[in-house]
Amino acid sequence: MTDPTQATSPGAIGHTEVLLVEDDPNDVEFTLHALRTNHLINPVHVVRDGEEALEFLFRTGRYADRPPASGPKVVLLDLKLPKVDGLEVLKRVKSDPTLQNLPVVMLTSSHEERDVIESYELGANSYIVKPVDFDRFTEAVRNVGLYWLLLNRPPVPNAGGQAPKSGSAPSQPSP
Repeated sequence: MTDPTQATSPGAIGHTEVLLVEDDPNDVEFTLHALRTNHLINPVHVVRDGEEALEFLFRTGRYADRPPASGPKVVLLDLKLPKVDGLEVLKRVKSDPTLQNLPVVMLTSSHEERDVIESYELGANSYIVKPVDFDRFTEAVRNVGLYWLLLNRPPVPNAGGQAPKSGSAPSQPSP
């Protein structure tokens, strides 16, 4: 069965609003179901490991032809991933000038305080522990979707294509 929220091939990707980085098929299905149930099924692209997430975000490898404007509004990032773990993905995203303002929500089963601390130190915008109960999980995903897709106002990119850094005023054109 083909998942309608994913592009059929990396080259066929259109506009993506949510990048879900999750290796557990059950958690992928729960998250997509929660988004559908709450009518938040904005275009979602699912990747199954950290390496593929980096390729998608940096438009390399199998995603080299992805148009720059087709990037996500938010990344839902699991912590424990194959190939490249979630903390390394977060570190690379937040250290890149073109991606540093992209909201990254850690959506993980880890309750470890060191994971929470390190995630925030690396620039995570939010850290959510996946509830075990399906109804609570659905509610958590609904709240994430409502906030990051509907309520949050990201910075508008300036003429150079980058959003101004936090705390800095947008540059004014010369007369």
